[in-house]
Amino acid sequence: MWHSIEQAISADTGKTFYISEKKDISTSIGNTSSLSSLTYNKAPPSNLSFKITNGKRCYFLKINNKDYLDHFQAEAYSLKQLNTLTNIASPIVTSIGTSLDKSFLVLDYVDFSKAKPMLWYQMGQKLAQMHYETRHGQFGWQHDNFIGNTIQPNHWSSNWNTFFSDQRIAWQLQLLSERSVMLGNIEHIAQVCHDVLLHHHVIPCLVHGDLWQGNTGFTGEQAMIFDPACYYGDREVDIAMTELFGHFPDDFYHGYQAEYPLDAGYEQRKLVYNFYHILNHANVFGGIYIDQAKAALSRIMSLSLH
Repeated sequence: MWHSIEQAISADTGKTFYISEKKDISTSIGNTSSLSSLTYNKAPPSNLSFKITNGKRCYFLKINNKDYLDHFQAEAYSLKQLNTLTNIASPIVTSIGTSLDKSFLVLDYVDFSKAKPMLWYQMGQKLAQMHYETRHGQFGWQHDNFIGNTIQPNHWSSNWNTFFSDQRIAWQLQLLSERSVMLGNIEHIAQVCHDVLLHHHVIPCLVHGDLWQGNTGFTGEQAMIFDPACYYGDREVDIAMTELFGHFPDDFYHGYQAEYPLDAGYEQRKLVYNFYHILNHANVFGGIYIDQAKAALSRIMSLSLH
């Protein structure tokens, strides 16, 4: 495996690369194994992560089972789009490939040890600027990708309400139903979510798609985002998720609002947008997230009564 990684880096950089040192950093960046008490019997495979170097250049390496290659390909594509189309910092993709029984993704190594948390304001500004990337004109993505370990459909659509209610909410509800977890009539729930979004005018923009604090970081000079699940959608999906698993610092929202203020009605719409991520956690981990999904659905249903 290590020889395959050396060969891939050498081929893609044009410079011979031999690993002189590798450090397992999987536990320091977090993985789903810590949530094993909440999972179904078949938990998603966690990435093994390493810092590797030849003494001159350092890389960040992710390794997983060979059938995980499509996940790495989707991640690499999103990162390349972020680097090409926006000025928000994100890791540079170096190599991607497989060995006999593993798949791997190699990124430039980023040192977050000299982080400057005062850069939250900059992150808000940069994300807002990223959300001005609207050149595609439709909702979706060039291919299906993944939200965590779950397939995320991205068929192109000109209607945002339909896209989100069908390809986000109804999709997750269908996956839950296949685990014999029913929250109610799928078509009805999707229609209620559709109607909450009905009068909101949305311009399709590039979104990160999985923006929680674990997918952000800071170097000495700049804020960075990584582990994207990109598509063209409503910019509010990114802001909503920053409030779901631990609210970002206030400076982030000040920076964003100064650059691209949110529209009226966001507080209601974010319930629908975050319902998607709660449903995904219910699908992946089960347990308390199913109860959280039921509670979130109750709040959304209450919106339809007003």
